[in-house]
This record gives sequence, structure tokens and C-alpha cells, in this order.
Amino acid sequence: MEKNSNNYCVILAGGRGKRLWPSSRTDRPKQFIDFFGTGKTLLQTTFDRMAALLPKENIYVCTCREFDTLVHEQLGELDDEHILYEPVNRNTAPAVAWAGVTIHRRCPEARIVVVPADQIIFNEEAFCKDITDGLEFAAGKDFILTMGIKPSRPEPGYGYIQMGDHTLKDNIYKVQSFTEKPEREFAQMFMDSGEFLWNTGIYIADVNHLRKFFIEVIKDLPHRLADLLEMQSKEEVDAYVNMHYPAYPNLSMDKAALEMSEDVFVMCCSFGWADIGTWHAIYECMQKQENDNVVIDSEVILEECKDNIIKLPKGHIGVINGLEGYIVAEQGDVLLICKKSDSSSLIRKYVNEVGIRYGEEYV
Repeated sequence: MEKNSNNYCVILAGGRGKRLWPSSRTDRPKQFIDFFGTGKTLLQTTFDRMAALLPKENIYVCTCREFDTLVHEQLGELDDEHILYEPVNRNTAPAVAWAGVTIHRRCPEARIVVVPADQIIFNEEAFCKDITDGLEFAAGKDFILTMGIKPSRPEPGYGYIQMGDHTLKDNIYKVQSFTEKPEREFAQMFMDSGEFLWNTGIYIADVNHLRKFFIEVIKDLPHRLADLLEMQSKEEVDAYVNMHYPAYPNLSMDKAALEMSEDVFVMCCSFGWADIGTWHAIYECMQKQENDNVVIDSEVILEECKDNIIKLPKGHIGVINGLEGYIVAEQGDVLLICKKSDSSSLIRKYVNEVGIRYGEEYV
């Protein structure tokens, strides 16, 4: 497949992944681990997926400075100029704004796809087609295009995009509304209505519109964006970003695009998708084994066990009897055994307690 040189990608890889603790840890979050035993980390899988669609030299990774070594170890072919190290964590919108300016400096005709580093794509061929179509469609347009998936279950851990009446083409709709992580009964209503799509967190935009979008949404950015475009060297840009980035708002791309902008459309996509965000979400999307257990790259003996998700380290064997509806996850020096229902809030609580009581090295 011929790759369009104006197509660029930004991979967001700065997340902490605390909801998948203890497998995801502060010093090695989920995007940097081979979660499913495929031989590749989630970051490597995402990079390879995007490199199949567009030139490798057009891929940028946004992450934190503390993950420098991990990124270089896992993406050795990626030039350091294509790794954007956030001085402080300000969520995803400022990271995308900075990446957009960086790409604009190189290619004023660019169209950009923004992808999280921690997703499962079940149909790579359909993903390739949908992203390629989206990039072609967005070229020169004054809107942001997000990619949506028809819900297969009432998942409360996902965001829901309501499709409006106004369509640009058969599978692209004006965004009517957005609801982040609704209660399960509302998620069921959204799914039953047929009007809502899951939010994948994948965004496509023409680089010039992306700049105008951030000028409108992040009010203190206009002069800073202009300044960055005028600078001649990466060293100048890095120094400027280090000085000003901490003043940027803590703002997610989801909120910026789906709640704070009128010029946003959603494509109803056909590729299978899942967010690697919570243990419960992973359980729901994975193929079930005997008695509806999900065992991820682990050696276990299960007896009278049902509806569990289990992930153990290599070289460890689990013998489990009589559990139903639990997470059993071990990594290094931490073992978690926790009810699967409402696990996100429980794990957040346990992470904080463990950090306070035993030290941050266990988090």
C-alpha cells in the first residue's frame, strides 16, 4: 500500500495506568508491558499498526521524560526528535496541541491521527481502511473527526458519543452529545437507543484546523503557538515548552473536542475495539474460557471457579479454588485479589493506601 507522506500520527503514551495495578506500575505503566504475552508491548503493537498505514518517520510519541529509557528500548528505530517529553502531566489536550505544532512546522499540509497507546484492535484490515478513509476525508476540512464503535454491551467504563442528524457521508455524523463513563443503566439506555457509539479516543484532523481549534479552546495558547512556529530549532522549542507547559490547563482531548467544540464529527467504524483501561473492561472483551474465566498469559489450575480474570507473572503457577467474580493479579512484589464489580474505585483506593502505608515503590 502506498503511504501518503502528508499523513502523520501522534501516539499518546504518557498515562499511568493505575486502574490496572498491580500489573501496571508507576515505573512501567501498561503501555510499556507485554500485557497479553504476544512478544510485543502495547506501545510496540500500536507503533507497528500505525507504521503499516503511514511512513514511520511521520510517527510521533508523546510521553513523560521518566519513560525516556523505556521508549528508546521499545522503539529503537524512532528518532529522538519524534519523542515529545511532557515536562509535567497536563492530560492529553496540551500534548496533542504541542504535537500538532511540531508537525505543522514540518508539514503545513499534514493531516494527523491521534491514537492512545493502550488499545486492542480486533480487525486490523478494517482499522486500516477506516483510518485511511478518515485521513483522506479530513484533509483541508475545518472539523475534528473522532472514531466511534457500536456498543456491544452496556460498559460503564467507556465514553458514549450521540450521533446527530446531520451527516457528512453515510457513516459520518455530527456529534450531538457526549457522556463520559455513565452509570450502567444509562449505558444500557444508550446502547438500546442505537444513537450512541463508544468513544475510542482516536481523533483525526487537518493540522491547520487543529491549530485553530486549540486557539479557541485553550485561550492562552495563541501567541505561544505562533511563537513555536517561528522557532528554528528543536532545542528552542523544547526550552520554550519546558517554560510554558506547566501553565497549560489539565484538559483531556475528549473533553476539549467532544464537549468544548461545535465542529466535531464522529465516524461509525467497523473495526473491533477495546480500551485497556480497567480489569473489568478487559474481562468483558476477552474470549472466555471454561466457566467464563479469563486467564491472561498465565499458568493456573482452576477448580470450581467462575467469572474471574487472572494474570500472573511468568514462572508463577496459580492454584485457585472456589472463586467467583474476582480479579487475581500479581506483579513483582504485589498480589491483588479483588471483586471484579466496582473494581476501578476499589483499586484506586488500594493504590493510595499501599503507597501511604508501605511506600511508593509498591505502586
